[in-house]
Parts: sequence; structure tokens; C-alpha cells
Amino acid sequence: MARINWTRDELLLACALVVKNGWRELRPADKRVQNLSKILRKLPLHDGAAADPKFRSPGSVSRKTGDIVTVRAGYHGVTTKGGQLTREVVADFTERTDEMLSAAQALYAGVTSAETVRIPAQEDETSLAREGQLLRRWALYRERNKPLRDRKIQAVLEEGIPLRCEVCSFDFTAAYGELGDGYIEVHHRLPLHISGVTETRIADLALLCANCHRMCHRSFRGESWRTPAALRGQIRKSVQALSH
Repeated sequence: MARINWTRDELLLACALVVKNGWRELRPADKRVQNLSKILRKLPLHDGAAADPKFRSPGSVSRKTGDIVTVRAGYHGVTTKGGQLTREVVADFTERTDEMLSAAQALYAGVTSAETVRIPAQEDETSLAREGQLLRRWALYRERNKPLRDRKIQAVLEEGIPLRCEVCSFDFTAAYGELGDGYIEVHHRLPLHISGVTETRIADLALLCANCHRMCHRSFRGESWRTPAALRGQIRKSVQALSH
């Protein structure tokens, strides 16, 4: 079969396996490798590739764990040709081990529950978080879930609170009149790779304007996400800097 490059999602799971194994390579006969092989063959990333039994076989997964080990900073043996993306994912795990392991766990839970397999492709897939395409797609899908959005908006209205951005206080109705009446974007306060697979509560959701929503998701200087509270802090810092 033609060589199919590994995606960030696949590398996320493979690297997590290596980290849990003490940054050591795993062999094809290892049950953990065989289990990961089965999972990778189920991911909705390479149409029809799983029809070939060699695709993401235990042997190929084992070789990738070897690539991951050799590209880690401080490795003194012979480096294999793991590719730039492998080096980037290994660097992420080195810098943010707990966060990346949480991302891998969330992805694993989504795949084994079939939630990430069923979700449709999203419009924004060119803007991918460092945790991978499927987690990004899953997060956006959940945030655009209309019944969930409607419940959050209704709960806020029942409390007599205006529909405005929790970060910058932008009010669509005040700005656009009837056109903006009842409009606001709904965002999970914690991304999936932090919260894991969980039943979403109304309190887990934040109301944001489109600009602040984008800034919460934007990857910047090693951070692939930020909470609404952290974004409010960023705005205060910027305002203070401009005032001096």
C-alpha cells in the first residue's frame, strides 16, 4: 500500500503510549501496541485505508514508537526518520506532558465511545489546535449543538441577565438592534482535552462574542487554548499597557 503519513491525532495517541512506557519503544507483540493498532484503524482520518491489513499494523505502530523515542531531546542513539510532525508532537509532550496526556485520554475516550467517529467535518478545520483535528472538530461540534446552545441562552434569560459576551461585554442587540436580538455564541469553558468525556452542564458553558470566541481557541506562543477568565485578564493587561 502507498505510504500514508501519520496525523497529529494518531501521533498524540502513539506518543502518549510511549510516555506511559517511560519513553521506551514498544514491540509489535505488546498488547498495548496491538490495541492502539485497532484504534488507529478505526479513526475517521484516512478513507478506506483500513481495508489494507498493513495499515497501522502492530509492526508499523511499533516502528512509530521507535521514531518517537529517537527524536526526543537528549536521546543519544541513532535517530530514525520520524518526520517533522513527529518531532513537533514529541516537543509538545516534553513541554506539556500532563496536558497532552489529558488530550490523548479525551481522544481515546471519544474514539472508544464512537463519539468522534460520528461527528461531521467542520468548516474551521484549517484552524487546528495542537491537540489534533478530531478533538478540535469534536469541540466545535459540541459548541454548535443547537439544543445545548438554546438551553444555555434560556437559562441566562430566565435569570434576567442580558445576552452579552462574558469577556468583553459586547451586546449584539445593543449593537445591531433587531438583527442581533437573541444572538450570542456558546463556548465550553474547558476544552475537551482537559475536561475529558463528560456530560455538559449549563455552568460549563460561556456566552461569547465571535471575536472573543476565536481568541479563546487561538494557538499562540505555546498555548492552544485559554479560558474566558484568562482572556479577560489578557484584555486588562493590554488596556493597562496602552494607558502607560
